[in-house]
Amino acid sequence: MRISAVRTADLLLPKRLSEQLNPWLLRLDQLFDGSNQHAVAQRVSLIAFSVRIFSAMIALISQVIFARWMGQFEYGIFVLVWVTVVILGNLSCLGFQTTVIRFVPEYLERGQLNHLRGILFTSKTFAVGLTTLVALIGAAGVYIFRDRLESYYVAPFIAGFICLPMIALGDTLDGTARSRSWALVALTPTYIVRPILTLIVMSIGHVTGFAPTAMTAIISAIIATYATSLFQFLVVRHRFKTVVEPGPRTIEFGHWFAVSLPIFLVEGFFFLLTNADVLMVGRFLDPEKVATYFATVKLLALVHFVYFSVKAGAAQRYSELMQSHNQAELGQFARDTARWTFWPSLAMAMLLLVAGKPLLYLFGAQFTDGYPLLFIMVIGVVARASVGPAESLLNMAGRQNICATVYAVTLVVNICLSILLIPIYGLAGAACATAFSMVFEAATLSLTVYYRLGITMFVFAGRSEAKPAKEEI
Repeated sequence: MRISAVRTADLLLPKRLSEQLNPWLLRLDQLFDGSNQHAVAQRVSLIAFSVRIFSAMIALISQVIFARWMGQFEYGIFVLVWVTVVILGNLSCLGFQTTVIRFVPEYLERGQLNHLRGILFTSKTFAVGLTTLVALIGAAGVYIFRDRLESYYVAPFIAGFICLPMIALGDTLDGTARSRSWALVALTPTYIVRPILTLIVMSIGHVTGFAPTAMTAIISAIIATYATSLFQFLVVRHRFKTVVEPGPRTIEFGHWFAVSLPIFLVEGFFFLLTNADVLMVGRFLDPEKVATYFATVKLLALVHFVYFSVKAGAAQRYSELMQSHNQAELGQFARDTARWTFWPSLAMAMLLLVAGKPLLYLFGAQFTDGYPLLFIMVIGVVARASVGPAESLLNMAGRQNICATVYAVTLVVNICLSILLIPIYGLAGAACATAFSMVFEAATLSLTVYYRLGITMFVFAGRSEAKPAKEEI
């Protein structure tokens, strides 16, 4: 029997107080029990937000332990290698992890089960196959050009490439689960199980006498990644048996690839933009500086995960509203997602600026050098939050090309500013380049959504009627 917040208040509270609280409690009931798609999207976003909070706590604790055990130099090596591997694993999916979110609801709505089975099979097979090839080429490249790299990076990078296929599989399974609004199945393995397992394996190695080096940390991450991705694969496959029975597959690889490629460009440029600062710091500065910068960025994730949480719940709903051609409802939902993103992000940002220095001190006294960077970079994070998951709306609306262009330009701006500022101003230059790029990205995406879809996607936008969308050129 479902517990109703409204009924509970009527039973336990004075009548007058209960009547005053009823509008808020009714919203709470609708959030947790509503069957309409708006409520589902809010519920998925809330689940994703909760997972991200727990994940951020786990990541903070594990990274503090790693930094304490390994020291700034070895920790910096691990950070640069792992960030690079995660980027390559994500990019090697070529957008199929998001394409599956777009097509699964469509094929279910139309009853095209053969196509549904085809996209589910193709997305996983393609991602794992391509990343295996990328891993082999990458490892061979590092070995061949080892004389041109710092010696302490060679072995960790070669080992790190072993993770690529399972990172890609995990990303694809994330998208597959999100296509059915299975938020816990989508997010828990990558954001909770994997970091916990990595910490457990690293702890076992530490206790049994293995040196706390970057190589030990990478091997721990490899074991954890394989375990979580394979387990997630079994869970997703089992749950989809209740959605579609085994049967013949219709493979339309050319069509799916044509849709995936622009999405790949959008998400690839976005992912590079999100992580390019760490790579650029690694290019110009030593591992100790990389470690300090990464620890600071890890704290910023406490703010930025609000954006990802809303995006996780909104993508499917965007796709459904595009299919229904309800422009007014789509516009209102887009503005709602901007509000869901901005206000929690702003609150988290204020808390982070207050608690940032003590949190950085947990990594080690030398890591507090990154505290001033928070005041710079938080500007960009809040600016991005003010427009919500605008790029997800553009993707689901078939405007991948223009969205990819926006991110390409933003990435170029970020890299150019990093090349100019980091050699002169060090970590502060990297922070300024990142913050400016985020502000530029947010403004450009908001204008693109307005001119292409006729929707004012901004936190302070009113409830005005949406204009007719312009056709993609």
